[in-house]
Amino acid sequence: MIKFLKLFLFPFSIAYWIITSIRNKLFDINILSTTSFSIPIISVGNLSTGGTGKSPHIEYLVSKLSDKYKIATLSRGYKRKTKGFILAKSKHTANDVGDEPLQFKTKFPNLTVAVDADRVNGLSSLLKQEANLDMILLDDAYQHRKIDRSINILLTEYSNPFYKDHILPVGNLRESRSGFNRANVIIVTKSPIVLSPLDIRRVKAEIKPKPYQKIYFSYIKYGKPLAHTEAAKSLGEINLSDFAITVISGIANPEGLKFYVNRYAKEMNSLTFADHHAFSQKDVDKINKKFDDLISQKKIIITTEKDSMRLDKLAYKHLPIFYIPIKIKFHLTDGEELIDQITDYVTANSNNSQIYTKQISKHS
Repeated sequence: MIKFLKLFLFPFSIAYWIITSIRNKLFDINILSTTSFSIPIISVGNLSTGGTGKSPHIEYLVSKLSDKYKIATLSRGYKRKTKGFILAKSKHTANDVGDEPLQFKTKFPNLTVAVDADRVNGLSSLLKQEANLDMILLDDAYQHRKIDRSINILLTEYSNPFYKDHILPVGNLRESRSGFNRANVIIVTKSPIVLSPLDIRRVKAEIKPKPYQKIYFSYIKYGKPLAHTEAAKSLGEINLSDFAITVISGIANPEGLKFYVNRYAKEMNSLTFADHHAFSQKDVDKINKKFDDLISQKKIIITTEKDSMRLDKLAYKHLPIFYIPIKIKFHLTDGEELIDQITDYVTANSNNSQIYTKQISKHS
């Protein structure tokens, strides 16, 4: 059945490949132009439709670089209910700016966080309102070639790398595999915590990096559960092994969280929603029912940090909902070489937000 479905979808993949390839070629031969800004711009994105860990990698960069530089992030603000350019404030909700930008602002209150579906307008507006920026991190902008970027970071998942994937709708790629050529940095994400030199060499051999590309391997480190609701706060600090657990998720790939929780929980069930799901009052009943299905009387709900941005604390205050924060760690040098690479570029090229007004035809 799966083979038949892929065969049926194959012509649509061909059409999608033709469209995206023509678009990329028009940029490559300078018919379509990019806008250049005289400030270092670091893009973090992927070839696939999601699930590679863009948000925690941006948070990693912010945590490592914000002591030295004044940084801003610019995102589309996916599934927000507002339009145009917005600078995120503490009063905003996921409906205002999107769940990922809200998470950035919540974790880093002093960080400048902006959203705009029109990235060129977003950058122009950001630089007009925020003086003395040293660097801008573009969230999920690998295919957004209208903006020239200083360093292009491509993320690809260890268990589903781009070189084994196929273009939409047969696979999950937004463009041809050859799009990896535009990357300066390739990060293989969600790799095993124990990764042998042989595995590293194997993956690098599969990627076949260009001389100008550096490859890094990252993995996820789960933190202690943090209370999201009043009912959760009443339990104090917890250990997952003491509870039966319902896992609630609305992210692109929740399997890592489920696997982690299942290692410790006395009993586990789960309720999975679509990526960036807007939790409504109707979902309260669904979550209540799934939670009630747990046999144990000592039970909690675990969700992701991103989902917690969309789970209204008042609507769910009666449920003991915790979220598990995650951090990115790197194999070998723990990302020090990556940070040095970015630091060297920013130090040499920071011009404190003076925007070029001309259009250029530079390979993005």
